[in-house]
Amino acid sequence: MKRRDFVKQTVQLSALGATAPLENLYQQVNRQAQQSVHNPEKNFDAIVLGVGSMGSATCYYLAKQGVKVLGIEQFDIPHEHGSHAGQSRIIRKAYFEHSDYVPLLESAYKNWKHLEETSGSKVYYKTGLLYFGRPDHILIKGVRESSTKYKVEVNELKQSDKSSVYSQFNTPADFSSLIEPDAGFLTPERSILLYSELALKLGASIHTREKTIEWKKTGNIITVKTDKAIYQCKKLIITAGAWAATMIPSLSKNLKVTRQVVAWVKPKKWGAFELGNFPCWTIADPLKPGIYYGFPILSSAHFGAPIGLKLAHHAPGMTTDPDRVDRNTNQADEENIIYALNKYIPEGFEAIISMKTCLYTYTPDENFVLDYLPGYNKDVVVAAGFSGHGFKFASVVGEILCDLAIKGSTKEPIDFLGLERFS
Repeated sequence: MKRRDFVKQTVQLSALGATAPLENLYQQVNRQAQQSVHNPEKNFDAIVLGVGSMGSATCYYLAKQGVKVLGIEQFDIPHEHGSHAGQSRIIRKAYFEHSDYVPLLESAYKNWKHLEETSGSKVYYKTGLLYFGRPDHILIKGVRESSTKYKVEVNELKQSDKSSVYSQFNTPADFSSLIEPDAGFLTPERSILLYSELALKLGASIHTREKTIEWKKTGNIITVKTDKAIYQCKKLIITAGAWAATMIPSLSKNLKVTRQVVAWVKPKKWGAFELGNFPCWTIADPLKPGIYYGFPILSSAHFGAPIGLKLAHHAPGMTTDPDRVDRNTNQADEENIIYALNKYIPEGFEAIISMKTCLYTYTPDENFVLDYLPGYNKDVVVAAGFSGHGFKFASVVGEILCDLAIKGSTKEPIDFLGLERFS
């Protein structure tokens, strides 16, 4: 994307349909952006800072309600500087992290379906999700708890299936093996583009390559200053990802940004790992913190580059400044990925194809923040701390943030994600 704004364009991304190559979406957006003119409007009902996963969905839901909304993004839409790039994100309901997320996931699934129906483009792929780990590990215990509490279908993997259908895996005899049939993956870049496109079609203004410098509230008006202009609004929604602490210094002690690594590798038997032949998966290694997880090989023409078998290690990385991230990967990063493949997926590694860095934003308890910023009379809404397990919620978070800003409440159960837990 060469221009810095997407102002009230009518981009027909959805006309490309469910099988359109991702690059076509980028090119079409670029053409529309180059033809657009800068919108001189400076006064809005609501401004969204950050048009990534949560911000793009929020812009859509606000525009859908007839709200005059401006989304401001410091990079392109989408981009690789934060947390939302990389072809795929797992979506699942049997939430091991906290069973209270399951009702939100029920709504998220419905909203992703709504996005597909509204845009005419596919974003959710049902592959099933495998869970491997010792019975006492939080991965297995948490999945069982959420499954039982909310009646999410999770099945014990039969030994016959392990040796035939899922023969790519080699796990220890003391591991539990579970499968969640309705889990799969979402396409983040396509989803963000579609939410942005739909918002624009409904009258939203979205500016890219425009950096927010500061914001302040005076009386009933909120002023947002960027490196391009000064805007005013009645409601402010901050969905700035790894830059949330920069936008809200009072939250900096509760938001930690870390550098993470994602890899794409060439397996020994390519066909066995392609979409349709291989599921999404998670493995809790008893000798390593966190979990390893991965996806089937996806077509780069449709899902974007790189090509290969994608996997990563979900565990805290090195703390970093989001503006000064070391984007180079090293031998330790490679060895960690190869370790997991050689141990659990014997035919899964022949060579590294690509490795990339992204950012996590952690809260102390690793749960999200969805709340009003104290002291602003419900006029400033904050969404932060999603990294590592947040993208799957974007479709419902956008709706929640819209309702908090415009209606003053939400029907979704988000009390456990409030800021007062840090008091």
